[in-house]
Amino acid sequence: MAATTPAQLTARALLLDMDGTLVNSDAVVERCWRRWAERQGLDADAVLKVVHGRQGYATMAVLLPDRPMEENHADNRLMLAEETADLDGVVPVPGAPAFMAAIAALPFALVTSADEALAQARMGAADLPMPATRVTAESVGASKPDPEGFLKGAAELGFAPADCVVFEDSEAGIQAGRAAGMRIVGVGPRAAAFAPDIHVEDLTRLRVEAAPDGTITLTALA
Repeated sequence: MAATTPAQLTARALLLDMDGTLVNSDAVVERCWRRWAERQGLDADAVLKVVHGRQGYATMAVLLPDRPMEENHADNRLMLAEETADLDGVVPVPGAPAFMAAIAALPFALVTSADEALAQARMGAADLPMPATRVTAESVGASKPDPEGFLKGAAELGFAPADCVVFEDSEAGIQAGRAAGMRIVGVGPRAAAFAPDIHVEDLTRLRVEAAPDGTITLTALA
């Protein structure tokens, strides 16, 4: 039987989502959004199907399309404060510490729908180093699935979108990466349904190799 060719991508820079990609914060997300859904009289299970990847106000706009946007922004501020204060169960995605060590000398940026305070809190709770280059909620005018965050991350690193690979777990994030003209490594069970260029169950299943010419090879392990 012929050997199976491993799934690989090459890049010159990496753009990393946080929640679900580097940090498992699902327990907190579920607690906070279930409370919000109850206050709004919405089905919590249905709400949880659409919360991942977007900024909170954008999720609220999807779920309550007739509600004034200023109310969504006000609720989003409260949600961010709740999430930042609740770190119970926040842990690294398997393989994240070794992955971050492997890319430490490479061009990479964090591109997250969290604001700076929440990103600092969750990366700290997971004991992961905070990337020097990062695009947080305060840095953009539009939430994923808009590509603004990934395009800004690429620009801050000094690379063309085609030279960047996005790491994402959510539908909104994968859509944003594609809209930015980038290729996608899907991480975790959510990502598999949205046809990323390569998919890994977690970061233990990814090998990172850097060549002297700056090329980064990403290989999904069987």
